[in-house]
Amino acid sequence: MKHDKSFDVIVCGGGHAGVESALIASRLGCSVLLVTLDIKAIGRMSCNPAIGGLAKGQIVREIDVLGGIMGLATDKSGIQFKILNQSKGKSVWSPRAQVDKREYESFVSSRVLNNNKIEVLQGEVVSLLCSKYRAQGVVLRSGARAFGKSVILTCGTFLNGLIHIGQKKIRAGRMGESGAEGITEFLLSLGFIAGRLKTGTPPRLDSSSVNWGKTSTTRGDDLPLPFSYETSSFDPPNVACHTTTTNLNCKEVIQENLALSPMFSGDVGGVGPRYCPSIEDKVYRFAHHDSHTLFLEPEWLRSDQIYLNGFSTSLPEHIQLKALRLVPGLEHVRFFRPGYAIEYDFFSPAQLKSSLETKNISGLFFAGQINGTSGYEEAAAQGLIAGINAAKLIQEKEPLILKRSEGYIGVMVDDLITKDTLEPYRMFTSRAEYRILLRFSNAHARLCAHADKNNLLSPARYKKIRASLALIKKMLESLNHSVLPSKINSKLLALGESTINQATPLKNILKRPSVTLDSLALGVLGESNKESITKEAKIEVEAIIKYEGYIKRQQDQVDKMKKNESTPLPNNINYFEIKSISNEAREKLSFVQPETFGQAMRVSGVTPADISALSVLFLKRT
Repeated sequence: MKHDKSFDVIVCGGGHAGVESALIASRLGCSVLLVTLDIKAIGRMSCNPAIGGLAKGQIVREIDVLGGIMGLATDKSGIQFKILNQSKGKSVWSPRAQVDKREYESFVSSRVLNNNKIEVLQGEVVSLLCSKYRAQGVVLRSGARAFGKSVILTCGTFLNGLIHIGQKKIRAGRMGESGAEGITEFLLSLGFIAGRLKTGTPPRLDSSSVNWGKTSTTRGDDLPLPFSYETSSFDPPNVACHTTTTNLNCKEVIQENLALSPMFSGDVGGVGPRYCPSIEDKVYRFAHHDSHTLFLEPEWLRSDQIYLNGFSTSLPEHIQLKALRLVPGLEHVRFFRPGYAIEYDFFSPAQLKSSLETKNISGLFFAGQINGTSGYEEAAAQGLIAGINAAKLIQEKEPLILKRSEGYIGVMVDDLITKDTLEPYRMFTSRAEYRILLRFSNAHARLCAHADKNNLLSPARYKKIRASLALIKKMLESLNHSVLPSKINSKLLALGESTINQATPLKNILKRPSVTLDSLALGVLGESNKESITKEAKIEVEAIIKYEGYIKRQQDQVDKMKKNESTPLPNNINYFEIKSISNEAREKLSFVQPETFGQAMRVSGVTPADISALSVLFLKRT
C-alpha cells in the first residue's frame, strides 16, 4: 500500500480470528483491509493439527451456521473424523477432526486472497488512529496509514511474544516468525489494562525415527460426519493416529530437571492453561501418576512431521530428547523442532461489550488470544462475532449478541466479559449450564434464525440447512404414528425390552434405553438414504425424543432465570453443605452472603452452573 487508503473494516492479524472477521465482514458488504505480518501465514495452524473436540466441536458447528469458514475448511482438509464422548449422553457428543495443515491453510488463504472485497497487506500495525474515543484507522511500522470505520485486533500470541526453550529466549510470535511490538504500548496509553499469559507446544518428531510397531493405532469413525452444511460428497480418508505412554524412567528425568524449565525457574511470568498442562506440570501436579498418554498425530497427509500431543514443554532440547527416548517407540526419536513455551500480552476482556467492541474506544474490536483465550475454535468464533458486529456498527444496525442458552459462543463471550481472566480461557461443555440444549446436532436449529436475519449464509449453505431442518421435522412427525404389537414385539424382545399389548406411539418406544431409530427399522426414516446428513438427523431426533423431559426442564430454567435478578436468597445459607456447587463457589458465597440471585451471579468465581444449581434449591416453584 503506497498511499493512505480508506476501508470499512481493518483487520489486524491473519490467524483464525482474523480470517473469520475479514471473510464475514466482506460477505456483509464491507470493504476490508487485512494486515498480516506474513501473507504466507494466513490461516496457519500453528499448534495441533486438529479442529474440534469436546465443546470445541460444537463451536465449529455454530461458526458454520453463522457463515464462518472453519467447518468447511476442516471438511476439505480432514484426514480423520470422529465423534467424541459417544459413551455419554448426546448433549456432550462432540465432533473432532485430524486435518492436513497444508491443505487447511491453502484452502483458507485462497478464500481470503481471491476475495475481491478484501485487500491483504503484509505489514505490522504499531498504533491506531483515534479521534474523540473512536477508532479511525491504523498506523504501520513503515509509517503508512490506513483509514477505517472500524478496526479489529486479532494479534494472537504475537504481542511482545517471547519464546522459552530452557534458558534460551527468542523474541517471536511463533517459532520462526517475528513478534509484534508497539501496539501493546499504544493501547496501554489509551488506558487499557493488559496482562501476560503463556501457552506451549510440543516437539515435532521425524516420523522415520519412530518405531511404530511399539505404538497403538487409533482411527476415526467408519461413517464420519462433516462439520459444514455446505459440504457434499463427503468421503474423507481415515488416516491412523497412534498413541504411546510415558513411564517412570521418563518421569524421573523430567523431575530431575524441573529447575531448568522456565515455568519453574520463574522466567515465565505469564500464567499457562490449567487444562492443557505441560509435561512438567503433569509430572509436578500429578506426581501420583507414573505415566501419561501421548498422541502421535501426522501434521499432513503422508507427513514426515509428527505432532506429539500431550508433551507440551519448555525444557531444554537435550532434556526433551533424553526423556522421550525412554518412551516405547521413541527410543531413537529425532526432532524437526523442539517443544517451547511462548509468553505474550493479552487485554482483559472485561473491557469489552458483548459485541466484542471495546467499551472505551468506539469502533475498536478485540478477538482471539488478545482476549485471553486459547484454541483455534475459540479464536475463530470471536473473530466471526467481531466481524459481524463491526459491519453492523458501520451499517448502524443492532449487533449480534448470542445468549448463553443459544450457543457455546454465547457462553464463551459472556464468560470472557464477566469473569476474571486468570489463565488462558478454553471452552468445555461444563462451562454451559444449558448444555442439553446446546447439542452439536442442533446448532442449525438454534442459530439459523440469526443467520437468516443477518444474511450470514451463502445460498448453498442456507439451502442445506433448511433441508436438514425439514428432514428432522418430518422424522419427528412420523414418530407420532402408533405401531401395533404384531409389528414391533419381536424387535423389542430381540433388544431385551418388554413387549407392548396395544398400539403405541413410536416416540414412546424410542424413549426406551435399548431402542434406537435404526433398531426400529419401520420404514419411517428413509432408510435408503445413507448420506451423512441423515445420520446426523437421526442423532438429533433421538436426542429430542430421549431427552424430551430434560430439554423441557432446561428450557423452563432459561425462561425462569430471566425473572430472577431481584429474587431474594434466604439469610445465613450454609453454602458448604451444598454439594451441587463448586468448592470455589462455596467459599465465595459463604464470604459474600449475597442477598439476591442477581448479586450471586456477579460474585467472581461463581459460575452459571452454580447459579442454576442454587435456583433448583431456593427458587419458589410455580
